[in-house]
Amino acid sequence: MSLLVDLEVIDNHVALIKLNRPDAANAMSKALLDELNHAIEKINQDKSIRCTVLTGSGEKAFCAGADLKERRGLSEEQVIEAVRYIGQTVKAIEEMKMPVIAALNGVAFGGGLEIALACDIRISSEHAKMGLTETSLAIIPGAGGTQRLTRLVGIGRAKQLIFTAKAITADEAFTIGLVEQITSKDALQTIALETAGIIAKNGPIALQAAKTAINQGSQADLTTGLAIEHACYKETIPTKDRIEGLQAFKEKRAPLYQGK
Repeated sequence: MSLLVDLEVIDNHVALIKLNRPDAANAMSKALLDELNHAIEKINQDKSIRCTVLTGSGEKAFCAGADLKERRGLSEEQVIEAVRYIGQTVKAIEEMKMPVIAALNGVAFGGGLEIALACDIRISSEHAKMGLTETSLAIIPGAGGTQRLTRLVGIGRAKQLIFTAKAITADEAFTIGLVEQITSKDALQTIALETAGIIAKNGPIALQAAKTAINQGSQADLTTGLAIEHACYKETIPTKDRIEGLQAFKEKRAPLYQGK
């Protein structure tokens, strides 16, 4: 039986997670979510991993959202629980300590886009399309889409996309700030992994602190945000990595960070 989620650890401190249900547009069945959560837990326990790339198998879909065929047989209570599980999984991605890059290799609809919104950086194939299409099914985004999309692109844009249930192109997504970069489908994984490799060369404790400062500070007023930043900055001061960074700069060489 093939895995529904592939996990590969690349030599340069990078993990690659690949959703592997191409025949079902990588839709989120309960079994896939179980495996995805297991992969997240495994990465979180591996201190050598400094950046993670999340993508889908095939060229058609990153993730088309929830598995609606599976959902048809569920009661109302079971549907609510299924949506809650997707939301918990999306939050688990957002709370991974290291930076996470979504490599959008194809369509990202509904819960699939909500996964991408929980990542720190989104790189899209030029042929990908994306949208929070739930209102066309008489429901709303239930795994954080109404909140994360609004914070990323603004209230007006978020309302426009959610109210119309419209799918937009990669170019449109880049224009409104939904994705940070567009590339060809053939180069997508290479560029995502190269970006992850560049990130992974930096101090891992500093990366964690920066992610915390940005994520927590962006939800607060400026004064509180500055206090959060200062607290996160102080965490880097007693580290051996900080001393190594200064020494490497003095010696004009690449630093060798150990996450200590």
